[in-house]
Parts: sequence; C-alpha cells; structure tokens
Amino acid sequence: MKSSSLNKSNTRLDFLAAISGLMIAVQARANGELSYRMGNPIEAALVSFGSGLIIISFISAFNPAIKAGIRNLRGALKRKEIPLWTLFAGMLGGSFVAVQTQIVPIIGVAIYSVASIAGQTAASLVVDRIGLTGGGKKHITVRRVAAAGITVLAVLISVLDRLEANNLSVLAVLLGCFAGAIVGVQRALNGQINESTQQSFTTSLLNFIMGTTILVIFLGIGMMINRTEIVSLPAGPWWMYTGGTIGIIYIAFTSTIVQHLGVLTFTLISVGGQLVGSLLIDFYSPTEGVNVSVYLVTGIVMTYVGVIVGGVGNLPKLKLAKRQ
Repeated sequence: MKSSSLNKSNTRLDFLAAISGLMIAVQARANGELSYRMGNPIEAALVSFGSGLIIISFISAFNPAIKAGIRNLRGALKRKEIPLWTLFAGMLGGSFVAVQTQIVPIIGVAIYSVASIAGQTAASLVVDRIGLTGGGKKHITVRRVAAAGITVLAVLISVLDRLEANNLSVLAVLLGCFAGAIVGVQRALNGQINESTQQSFTTSLLNFIMGTTILVIFLGIGMMINRTEIVSLPAGPWWMYTGGTIGIIYIAFTSTIVQHLGVLTFTLISVGGQLVGSLLIDFYSPTEGVNVSVYLVTGIVMTYVGVIVGGVGNLPKLKLAKRQ
C-alpha cells in the first residue's frame, strides 16, 4: 500500500512538472504577442509581471494561508534558517525576461532556445549538487549528465529547420546560456523560500514583487538613456494579457515540485511539456513563419528519452519515503 501511494505521488509530481513546462510555452506566446503589439519588450515584460503582482496581491489580502506564509518567512529570517539574499530570487526572473527580450532579436528564437536550455541544464546539475533547492544534495552521475545532454540535443533537433546561423553573435549565445542558468538558480532559490514559507503562493508573491521591481529599474534606466519610452497598452486578443496569471501558477508549481524532484529532473520533464505545448501552439495558433515539422516531433520524442535516462521518479521516492 505504501509503495502504491509513493508511485501515485511521484506520478502526480511528474505530471505537474510537465504541465509547468506547457505553461512556459503558453506564457511565451502571450508575452510575445504583447511585446509585438507594444513594440517595447521591457515594458511588455513589466506589464506581465505587474499584472501578476496585482492579482497575487489581491488574493493575498483575503487569504490567511498566504499571510501565514509571510509570518513563517519572517520567523525563518529571524532564526537565520534562510539567507536574506535568497529573497531576491524574483529579480532573477525579471532579469531573465529582460535579457531574453534583448537577445532574441539578435540571434533568433531557435538559437536562443538552444542556448537557454543548455544553460538551464548545466545550472541544474550544479545547484542540485550543492543542495541549493533546500531539498538536499543530489549527486552528479554519468546518467544525469547524459540525460541533460540528450535533452539539449533534443531541443537543438526540434529547432533545426529554424536555425539561422549566419552572422552569429557568440556573445549573444553566451548571454543566452547565462539567461538559462538564471532560471535554474531561481528555481532552486524558490525551493528554499518555499521550505520556509510552507506556502507556494507566498513564494509567488515575493517573486512578483522582486521581478516587478527589477523591471521598473530596467525601464527607468532605459528611459534615462533614451533607449526606450512608455507606450499605451494596445488592443488585441484577451489572452495576450494572461502572462502574469500564468506566471503566478507556474511559480507556485515549481517552488513546490522542485524540492522533491530536484532542479535537473524537473527541468528535464518541464522541457518535454514545453515542447509539447509549443507543438500544440504552433498547430492551433501559429505565429508567422512557424510550421509543425518532423524536427519538432523528433525533438519531443528525444526529450522524453532524456527523461527516462535521467531516471525520473527515483529521487522523489527516496524523498517522499522519509516523510511517511
């Protein structure tokens, strides 16, 4: 009975991790549409984060559990159970979006995706090894390195028909890897914060506060040096303003799941969900010049091969067994 219960728990966590990846694809489509119509990527990112902050703040005002999470976090800080600097994890998310919006126009979405996933998987190995998630240290094994490599290769194949490597900027690719690494570290820090708050939506609230703050700073700097200006909100499909709402749910999911699965395992599964989500979006709501190809389908299959090689479910069993 206990073994059956553990298997069900592991299956639910794996499924939620896949859903988290799907949400990344949906959010990217929504934010991309908003950015395209606004013509101002930084402001579009701020609108997304800011709308999420408004929603989660409203929920927090009437949710005792979120308030309890804030008290738990304050207590953990006073007892020095969690470093103060971990609270700035949300700024990493804001920085990721800021870097993304500047690099994609230089190297394109395809190469950026490859660089970003490579950075995420590399960072995931490191943060798992040092136990930055708050869920304990996890060893770097040949199997886990191979799984990460297969996943990166899968992403490369999935965008093979879209690669435009002429006049490639090596610096931009390196910055793309750095942006991906930021995401891996942010997930790990959110795991630590969530251990202290014991409330995933409290973690979401903190992330949106910090993410919105750093984007306001970026936008302010851009205006001071005359690199950007504020534009009015454009008319368009309602779903292009859902990025903030999706972000609330995504951060709440990841901050909880990553403690049990580890950052690398979570990344492997979520990349699969992200590719499936991309496939569905390209099929039902394609952007200009995007077609569902055999490369994308092959990449999705290879991603789940990487998940199998990584031994999904083995690590969570050990973690959950200790909680029985």
